[in-house]
Amino acid sequence: VQLVESGGGLVQSGGSLRLSCAASGFSFSSWGMSWYRQAPGKERELVAFISSSGGNTNYAHSVNGRFTISRDNARNRVYLQMNSLKPEDTAVYYCKTQLGWSDYWGQGTQVTVSS
Repeated sequence: VQLVESGGGLVQSGGSLRLSCAASGFSFSSWGMSWYRQAPGKERELVAFISSSGGNTNYAHSVNGRFTISRDNARNRVYLQMNSLKPEDTAVYYCKTQLGWSDYWGQGTQVTVSS
């Protein structure tokens, strides 16, 4: 199983970024996918989840209405569109899947939002 995130960077407050996670080594279309983030000195937190078909999504309260999770099962990719970014969104963002009892994580991509 391999998860590789991309798309992070430095953006001004109010700006947008689109994160991408390329998945391989498992039957991507059969499993839900999540985005997590971890800010310095804080615990890792769930940002968004999408079901295997893409028909169900859930968001953390702090990002609801600003972030959108989506997936392309033909390309084995999951995305996180982040709009109206705030300095408190600054964190390392991780892609994650849970296959049975095992969690698999990507290496993370840094998102920095300047005020």
